[in-house]
Amino acid sequence: MFSALLRASMRAVRIDDQSVQDRDFAWEDSEPPRPLPSKPFAFAIDLLREKFRGRVLLLALAVCIGQGIEAFEPYALKAVVDALTAATGGDPATGMQGLGVGGWFLVLLGIWLGSMGLYRVYQIVDIYTSPSIRALAQKRMFGWLLGHSPRYFQDNFAGKLGQKIKQGANAVLSLVEILMWDVLRVIVLLVVALGLLWTASPLFSAVLAGWMVLYVAVSFWLSRHCFRLSEAMSDAVSTSSGRIIDAVTNADLIRGFARTAFERSFLGHYLNAERFRSRRLRWFLVVMRVFQMLSIMGLLGVLVWVAIARTLQGAMTVGEFTLVFTLAFQISNTVWHLSDRMLNFFEELGTLSEALDLVSAPHEITDVPGAPALRVQAGGIELREIHFSFPDGTKVFDGLNLSIRPGEKVGLVGRSGAGKSTLVKLIRRQFDPQYGRVLIDGQDIAHVARESLNESIAEVPQQPGVFHRTIGENIAYGRPGASQQEVEEAARKAHAHEFIARRSTGYDTIVGEQGVKLSGGERQRVAIARALLKDSPILILDEATSALDSESEHLIQEALWTLMEGRTVIAIAHRLSTITEMDRILYLEGGQVVEQGSHAELLALSGRYAQLWHRQSGGFLAAAE
Repeated sequence: MFSALLRASMRAVRIDDQSVQDRDFAWEDSEPPRPLPSKPFAFAIDLLREKFRGRVLLLALAVCIGQGIEAFEPYALKAVVDALTAATGGDPATGMQGLGVGGWFLVLLGIWLGSMGLYRVYQIVDIYTSPSIRALAQKRMFGWLLGHSPRYFQDNFAGKLGQKIKQGANAVLSLVEILMWDVLRVIVLLVVALGLLWTASPLFSAVLAGWMVLYVAVSFWLSRHCFRLSEAMSDAVSTSSGRIIDAVTNADLIRGFARTAFERSFLGHYLNAERFRSRRLRWFLVVMRVFQMLSIMGLLGVLVWVAIARTLQGAMTVGEFTLVFTLAFQISNTVWHLSDRMLNFFEELGTLSEALDLVSAPHEITDVPGAPALRVQAGGIELREIHFSFPDGTKVFDGLNLSIRPGEKVGLVGRSGAGKSTLVKLIRRQFDPQYGRVLIDGQDIAHVARESLNESIAEVPQQPGVFHRTIGENIAYGRPGASQQEVEEAARKAHAHEFIARRSTGYDTIVGEQGVKLSGGERQRVAIARALLKDSPILILDEATSALDSESEHLIQEALWTLMEGRTVIAIAHRLSTITEMDRILYLEGGQVVEQGSHAELLALSGRYAQLWHRQSGGFLAAAE
């Protein structure tokens, strides 16, 4: 029977994976990400109120009613004791012996069964709540993270950002669990205890009320400092984790320069900082626990001692003594359990706070409210009076004006720092100029939806990004829903099909993290195939053949010229031989176009471009931006 029940539960889990998850998040992917609250409790409340209000209410009711029933256990024990006293010839004079020993025992049994049953209800509802809360928290944080500008990702470890999303979501779950289970139980128990102790003597209620005020006030004061220490420790943990991930990512570099000992020492500095902050937090938690222990022991001692004295004086029955004694121990055990959870609570609170501080930062580049989609008909690009400087004050453009005709093929050349890559980033709106406008077909890109801008531009970067997925999935990323035939056709045009077919798993080959299982040329051909499949009206090539051998470059050049037909093209080149057939070549220097014209025209000019051409002799320019 048990095995049948287990099989049924596993079937329910499989159904839940396919249906409940879809109901919880079907609406999430179609909506733009909303700003994240920067405070931990505000973020948690926003999640619960949006999607889980009913379930959280049910959880709270199950805990409150279950604990409320359980809190009456001392009262039922009091009645049992009084009934036993009366049955054995005593005279408790309580008026509670009417049900008899058996009747009050059944009440006590009902309290045990009722409270345990409601706690199981809590656990069942939690099965359909906690995993969804964690998943939604991750989706919210991930969605907002992706909206940050390139500068944001340049300033932060990628591994640290991913870790913060996972840690933050787990922290939300832990905080909700502690608040819903541990804190609610203590609150309900103390409220019921005040009423039950009043039945024995108002003095006991006064002692408990005074203790509650003092305990909460001191605990709140201590918790504020504990939160700061926890946040500092979380920051140290994430920083050391980022350093570890950075070192692991560059393991080949470390081995190549024989710097293993150096990296251990370098990491040791951050681990020492983490150790120091963790030790400081734990010492403070020891202080908190000493206070909590003394407070609980003080409450227990006062209540029990007064109860003993009043019972010996005949002012209380043995049943009433039992009520005070068991209720005092129930309070002490529950509060002590909560104090044990405080270490976890403040660690998670600090973790979530630090994660939100990092991830929830306002986006540097945003859409204007109600921004329309970019409509590209011809693909003309115009930059008007562009002024742009980096945050460190480095000036790149100071009044740049540039017009690229629809369908024109333009090459950008110049030494490192001339502004070639920055110009492309401005067109992609990865940066916003401090002054000036970028227009595509007469539409200011600052006033259109960024997603539509990105849809209109295909780019083959110098260092193409690939996912740790199959080759087929990486190519199909250019057009979700593309058929296998379309993916293979794009790969053939990019001369990638040959090396893919040679692999035993073909298009299902997993390329590894950052495409580590592919050569540089293979990664670039995958990126070219992806751009071919995207089929956007504007194409950006950032030294798209830099990682190819001469034979492959010749083949790719043919595919690229096919791709360029009917499109506006901007190609950054350090190998000048790759752009000789462009309609126009722009030579940038100091953020200005100092020479422009066709390859032949610029050679005839005998200027800077001609000097580079003769120096290169078909080779490479020294460095890329």
